[in-house]
Amino acid sequence: MNSIVLTGATSMLGIALINECIKNNTKVLAIIRKDSSNINRIPISEYVKVLECNLDEIHHLNIARDDYEIFFHFAWDHTGRKNRDNAICQNDNIKYTLDAVELADRLGCSTFIGAGSQAEYGRVEKIISPDTPVNPDIAYGVAKYTAGKLSRILCRDLGMKHIWTRVFSVYGPYDNNDTMIMYAIRTLMSKNVPKFTKSEQLWDYMYCDDAARAFYLIGKNGKENATYCIGSGEVRKLSEYIYIIRDNINKDLNIEIGKKNYSDNQVMHLCADISKLTADTGFYTGIPFEKGIKMVLEWFTKEKML
Repeated sequence: MNSIVLTGATSMLGIALINECIKNNTKVLAIIRKDSSNINRIPISEYVKVLECNLDEIHHLNIARDDYEIFFHFAWDHTGRKNRDNAICQNDNIKYTLDAVELADRLGCSTFIGAGSQAEYGRVEKIISPDTPVNPDIAYGVAKYTAGKLSRILCRDLGMKHIWTRVFSVYGPYDNNDTMIMYAIRTLMSKNVPKFTKSEQLWDYMYCDDAARAFYLIGKNGKENATYCIGSGEVRKLSEYIYIIRDNINKDLNIEIGKKNYSDNQVMHLCADISKLTADTGFYTGIPFEKGIKMVLEWFTKEKML
């Protein structure tokens, strides 16, 4: 794999994939929003070229073909909690995904890889595989599923290889501020007391560098029309993750487990079956949570994210 195109390039996962590409001498055309405040996240490298274009402008973007091979579509609008169940907002992303497929075709890419979500499955109380029936119960999950199905049809019509992924709980530098991990880190680092539910959920966390390596290997070895779960394939109680975070900051700090109520639609079991991903691409999880959280804390301290 010599070159890729990437939307959502300034996201946590986008930056991780760019770094993985640089490590493997793979060129990246990084598409970011115009006037993005996060442009400084993009690594400066001879392998990276930045192009500013908003999602609603992709449909008429015309640039010269190069030797682009794989198109990774990570960009997604309206990801905040207040818009995740807004059908009108989420519907826009379906069109943007199809626009991205057409751009991939114009650029001469042979493969389109989309970043879907575990939200496509809805609530499932068992290990989730690519073949687990989907039953999304929020607009975000419905839109991701629809974008995946329609982009597959469009890729078929354009003669392009299509691969869809369903990303589970990835964490790392540049993670969203409203995730459990970032909430715990920010609160503890500021010497305040974080409050949680009983935290009995069985959860699958994956460090972003592992996720990026999974995507890179999918680009190289993924099968046509395949769907892959992107996760570690391992679960622990959420409370265990919380105590690991606390202990790596200061074992003497207080945390309050059980002070918040579960939401009405709380998912209690989230674990990815990555056997198909491993069989097809050779991917394996290389960064345990204990190591990954140390790297996040080092980054957090360096960036002074309080």
